[in-house]
Amino acid sequence: MELTRSLTSSKILKTILIVFIGSIVLTISAKINVPFYPVPMTMQTFVVIFIGMAFGWKLGLATVFAYLVEGAFGFPVFAGTPEKGIGIAYMIGPTGGYLFGFLVAVFIAGFLNFDKNIFLKFILITTAVSTIYIFGVPWLALLKGWQVAYVWGIKKFLLAELFKICLLTVISKQSLKLRKFI
Repeated sequence: MELTRSLTSSKILKTILIVFIGSIVLTISAKINVPFYPVPMTMQTFVVIFIGMAFGWKLGLATVFAYLVEGAFGFPVFAGTPEKGIGIAYMIGPTGGYLFGFLVAVFIAGFLNFDKNIFLKFILITTAVSTIYIFGVPWLALLKGWQVAYVWGIKKFLLAELFKICLLTVISKQSLKLRKFI
């Protein structure tokens, strides 16, 4: 009985630690601007998909949800915070749809089977990344108009996303090994 309780406590602590570390990595990925053409990119979408692939859908969802809760409470975890606002006000702003899309994308990336050939992996990862835009672009269009949503929500980020998708495709096998470790 005591051994079972100890193992359960250990597993809960390990899960909390993994979620906490994942949310820190996601925060760091939001704060780092990588020089890229035509606009600098953050690595948020890369890390969201990587977390899903490496942690699985349950821990992935918990991690991204924790990240969003941290942001809702006003911690400056998002890209452009605190300069562009914090908390719920930031979350319902132009990037709100993308933030919600993170939850769907991490679920898809954690749920899909990436033990496929490289072309299928590329398509699956592209599908997961696309869900971020499926939620983000209409929200941005609602607030700023479709022209702005197309140019600043899709067009300027296509090359960066393609680069991240290719990188995720190449390292997908290693991320699955991490899932087995967790």
